[in-house]
Amino acid sequence: MSTPDKSTQLEALLFSEGGPVARKKLAQLMDSSLEDLSLAVDELTRRKAGTGISVIATAQDVALAVAPEAAPIVQAAFERELGKEIGDAGLEVLSIILYRGPSTRAEIDYIRGVNTSWTIRTLAARGLLERAQNPNDAREYLYQPTVELLAHLGVTHARELPDYAKISSELAAFEEKAGPFETNDHASGTTDSTA
Repeated sequence: MSTPDKSTQLEALLFSEGGPVARKKLAQLMDSSLEDLSLAVDELTRRKAGTGISVIATAQDVALAVAPEAAPIVQAAFERELGKEIGDAGLEVLSIILYRGPSTRAEIDYIRGVNTSWTIRTLAARGLLERAQNPNDAREYLYQPTVELLAHLGVTHARELPDYAKISSELAAFEEKAGPFETNDHASGTTDSTA
Protein backbone atom coordinates (compact mmCIF):
# COMPACT_ATOMS: atom_id res chain seq x y z
CA MET A 1 0.00 0.00 0.00
CA SER A 2 1.50 3.32 -1.05
CA THR A 3 1.87 6.27 1.32
CA PRO A 4 -0.64 9.06 0.57
CA ASP A 5 0.77 12.35 -0.68
CA LYS A 6 1.28 15.19 1.80
CA SER A 7 -1.94 17.04 0.93
CA THR A 8 -3.94 13.85 1.46
CA GLN A 9 -2.19 13.26 4.78
CA LEU A 10 -2.96 16.85 5.75
CA GLU A 11 -6.63 16.47 4.83
CA ALA A 12 -6.95 13.27 6.88
CA LEU A 13 -5.29 14.85 9.94
CA LEU A 14 -7.45 17.98 9.77
CA PHE A 15 -10.59 15.89 9.36
CA SER A 16 -9.72 13.65 12.31
CA GLU A 17 -8.92 16.62 14.58
CA GLY A 18 -12.21 18.34 13.75
CA GLY A 19 -10.86 21.82 14.39
CA PRO A 20 -7.86 24.12 13.90
CA VAL A 21 -4.46 22.45 14.24
CA ALA A 22 -1.19 24.28 14.79
CA ARG A 23 1.17 24.22 11.82
CA LYS A 24 4.03 23.01 14.03
CA LYS A 25 1.93 20.09 15.24
CA LEU A 26 0.89 19.19 11.69
CA ALA A 27 4.50 19.30 10.50
CA GLN A 28 5.48 16.94 13.32
CA LEU A 29 2.62 14.53 12.63
CA MET A 30 3.45 14.48 8.92
CA ASP A 31 7.20 14.28 9.52
CA SER A 32 7.59 17.34 7.28
CA SER A 33 9.23 20.71 7.35
CA LEU A 34 7.08 23.82 7.77
CA GLU A 35 7.88 24.68 4.14
CA ASP A 36 6.62 21.29 2.93
CA LEU A 37 3.54 21.74 5.06
CA SER A 38 2.85 25.11 3.42
CA LEU A 39 3.07 23.43 0.01
CA ALA A 40 0.63 20.75 1.18
CA VAL A 41 -1.76 23.45 2.47
CA ASP A 42 -1.62 25.21 -0.92
CA GLU A 43 -2.24 21.93 -2.77
CA LEU A 44 -5.14 20.96 -0.50
CA THR A 45 -6.63 24.45 -0.94
CA ARG A 46 -6.50 23.99 -4.74
CA ARG A 47 -8.06 20.52 -4.50
CA LYS A 48 -10.91 21.76 -2.30
CA ALA A 49 -11.79 24.72 -4.55
CA GLY A 50 -15.34 24.35 -5.84
CA THR A 51 -16.27 21.70 -3.25
CA GLY A 52 -18.29 22.01 -0.05
CA ILE A 53 -15.11 22.20 2.05
CA SER A 54 -12.64 25.08 2.38
CA VAL A 55 -9.17 25.15 3.86
CA ILE A 56 -8.69 27.95 6.37
CA ALA A 57 -5.05 28.78 7.00
CA THR A 58 -3.45 31.40 9.22
CA ALA A 59 0.21 31.89 10.08
CA GLN A 60 -0.22 29.56 13.07
CA ASP A 61 -3.11 27.17 12.32
CA VAL A 62 -4.85 25.22 9.56
CA ALA A 63 -8.44 23.92 9.59
CA LEU A 64 -11.13 22.49 7.36
CA ALA A 65 -14.39 24.42 7.24
CA VAL A 66 -17.64 24.48 5.32
CA ALA A 67 -17.23 26.44 2.09
CA PRO A 68 -19.10 29.77 2.09
CA GLU A 69 -21.37 28.69 -0.77
CA ALA A 70 -22.42 25.57 1.16
CA ALA A 71 -22.85 27.33 4.52
CA PRO A 72 -26.63 28.07 4.21
CA ILE A 73 -27.62 24.42 3.70
CA VAL A 74 -25.35 23.26 6.51
CA GLN A 75 -26.68 25.98 8.84
CA ALA A 76 -30.29 24.97 8.10
CA ALA A 77 -29.52 21.28 8.72
CA PHE A 78 -27.62 22.13 11.89
CA GLU A 79 -30.51 24.19 13.25
CA ARG A 80 -32.90 21.30 12.60
CA GLU A 81 -30.51 18.93 14.38
CA LEU A 82 -30.14 21.25 17.38
CA GLY A 83 -33.91 21.33 17.71
CA LYS A 84 -33.93 17.60 18.45
CA GLU A 85 -33.35 16.04 21.83
CA ILE A 86 -29.82 14.82 22.47
CA GLY A 87 -30.98 11.20 22.69
CA ASP A 88 -29.50 8.25 24.50
CA ALA A 89 -26.09 8.61 22.83
CA GLY A 90 -25.81 12.21 23.99
CA LEU A 91 -26.84 11.29 27.52
CA GLU A 92 -24.28 8.47 27.63
CA VAL A 93 -21.44 10.74 26.46
CA LEU A 94 -22.40 13.45 28.95
CA SER A 95 -22.58 10.87 31.74
CA ILE A 96 -19.13 9.52 30.92
CA ILE A 97 -17.60 12.99 30.96
CA LEU A 98 -19.46 14.10 34.09
CA TYR A 99 -18.69 10.97 36.12
CA ARG A 100 -15.28 10.07 34.68
CA GLY A 101 -13.90 13.57 34.32
CA PRO A 102 -12.26 15.18 31.29
CA SER A 103 -11.87 12.50 28.61
CA THR A 104 -10.48 12.19 25.11
CA ARG A 105 -12.75 11.17 22.27
CA ALA A 106 -10.86 7.87 22.01
CA GLU A 107 -11.51 7.15 25.70
CA ILE A 108 -15.22 7.89 25.28
CA ASP A 109 -15.33 5.68 22.17
CA TYR A 110 -13.60 2.92 24.15
CA ILE A 111 -16.16 3.00 26.94
CA ARG A 112 -19.18 3.22 24.63
CA GLY A 113 -17.83 0.82 21.98
CA VAL A 114 -18.79 3.08 19.07
CA ASN A 115 -17.45 6.16 17.31
CA THR A 116 -18.89 9.19 19.10
CA SER A 117 -17.49 12.00 16.92
CA TRP A 118 -20.89 13.23 15.76
CA THR A 119 -22.40 13.10 19.25
CA ILE A 120 -19.47 15.03 20.76
CA ARG A 121 -19.68 17.63 17.99
CA THR A 122 -23.42 18.05 18.58
CA LEU A 123 -23.01 18.37 22.35
CA ALA A 124 -20.22 20.92 21.91
CA ALA A 125 -22.36 22.91 19.45
CA ARG A 126 -25.13 23.01 22.03
CA GLY A 127 -22.72 24.42 24.60
CA LEU A 128 -22.79 21.31 26.81
CA LEU A 129 -19.16 20.24 26.26
CA GLU A 130 -15.98 22.17 25.69
CA ARG A 131 -12.68 21.07 24.23
CA ALA A 132 -9.36 21.71 25.99
CA GLN A 133 -5.76 20.85 25.23
CA ASN A 134 -4.65 17.54 26.66
CA PRO A 135 -1.57 18.21 28.81
CA ASN A 136 -0.52 14.55 28.48
CA ASP A 137 -0.79 14.31 24.68
CA ALA A 138 -0.79 17.34 22.39
CA ARG A 139 -2.23 15.22 19.55
CA GLU A 140 -5.67 14.99 21.13
CA TYR A 141 -8.16 17.05 23.09
CA LEU A 142 -9.96 16.55 26.37
CA TYR A 143 -13.72 17.08 26.51
CA GLN A 144 -15.21 18.43 29.70
CA PRO A 145 -18.58 19.79 30.85
CA THR A 146 -19.27 23.48 30.37
CA VAL A 147 -20.32 25.85 33.12
CA GLU A 148 -23.69 26.06 31.36
CA LEU A 149 -24.19 22.29 31.62
CA LEU A 150 -23.34 22.25 35.33
CA ALA A 151 -25.67 25.23 35.89
CA HIS A 152 -28.43 23.46 33.97
CA LEU A 153 -27.95 20.41 36.21
CA GLY A 154 -28.06 22.65 39.30
CA VAL A 155 -24.56 21.82 40.53
CA THR A 156 -21.32 23.76 40.83
CA HIS A 157 -19.11 20.69 40.35
CA ALA A 158 -19.70 17.21 38.94
CA ARG A 159 -18.92 15.74 42.39
CA GLU A 160 -22.33 17.09 43.50
CA LEU A 161 -24.19 14.85 41.02
CA PRO A 162 -26.32 11.99 42.40
CA ASP A 163 -24.35 8.86 43.30
CA TYR A 164 -21.14 10.46 42.02
CA ALA A 165 -18.74 8.37 44.14
CA LYS A 166 -20.51 5.10 43.36
CA ILE A 167 -20.85 5.66 39.60
CA SER A 168 -17.30 7.02 39.29
CA SER A 169 -15.87 3.98 41.02
CA GLU A 170 -17.99 1.60 38.91
CA LEU A 171 -16.78 3.34 35.77
CA ALA A 172 -13.16 3.06 36.95
CA ALA A 173 -13.71 -0.62 37.77
CA PHE A 174 -15.13 -1.21 34.27
CA GLU A 175 -12.08 0.39 32.66
CA GLU A 176 -9.72 -1.60 34.88
CA LYS A 177 -11.52 -4.86 34.14
CA ALA A 178 -11.62 -4.14 30.41
CA GLY A 179 -7.83 -3.94 30.41
CA PRO A 180 -5.43 -1.17 29.49
CA PHE A 181 -6.82 1.51 27.22
CA GLU A 182 -5.56 1.08 23.65
CA THR A 183 -6.57 3.58 20.99
CA ASN A 184 -6.06 1.07 18.13
CA ASP A 185 -8.53 -1.61 19.15
CA HIS A 186 -11.01 0.09 21.43
CA ALA A 187 -14.00 0.48 19.12
CA SER A 188 -15.60 -1.57 16.47
CA GLY A 189 -15.51 1.30 14.00
CA THR A 190 -19.29 1.60 14.01
CA THR A 191 -20.62 5.10 14.01
CA ASP A 192 -22.90 6.63 16.56
CA SER A 193 -25.92 8.06 14.75
CA THR A 194 -28.38 8.41 17.58
CA ALA A 195 -27.38 11.87 18.80
